[in-house]
Amino acid sequence: MKRLLIVEDDLALAAILTRRMQRHDFECCHAEDASQALLSARSWQPSHVLLDMKLAQSNGLSLIVPLRASLPKACIVLLTGFASIATAVEAVKLGADNYLAKPADTRTLLAALKVEPKPHTASSLPDETPLHPKRLEWEYIQQVLNANKGNVSATARQLGMHRRTLQRKLAKKPVA
Repeated sequence: MKRLLIVEDDLALAAILTRRMQRHDFECCHAEDASQALLSARSWQPSHVLLDMKLAQSNGLSLIVPLRASLPKACIVLLTGFASIATAVEAVKLGADNYLAKPADTRTLLAALKVEPKPHTASSLPDETPLHPKRLEWEYIQQVLNANKGNVSATARQLGMHRRTLQRKLAKKPVA
């Protein structure tokens, strides 16, 4: 049985990742923060790790070295909503096996974890349909807004748009 430690502070995303990976014969364990992740890694000894880069109180990059020390043979994949070449290079230098930008579909996750998808579920899963571009935009705006602690003006400046435009986009329901 393949064991997957999911280190993610967003409970909804962690639940989605757990369901997706269980369909591909992973036994999953979820950790919300750095200390819980390190404790789970030492006691549970997972074969694979999905690690969020931005955790509530810490940075996932700082967990790579201690995770690699505890789990020398595990496949560690860093997930981030704020992808950049600099952090990708740093993650790999620190010992991550792969680096993915959110949102990532199941096939991409499995490829990063170096696991073949189950043949009968590879293309028939409902979560395999690509997200609508407007939905991706809405999710990205939400991430930046969350990073700015709800400050609409700071978020608008960071996104390079007028504050009123951002408020109109936030008032709309996201595309399913």
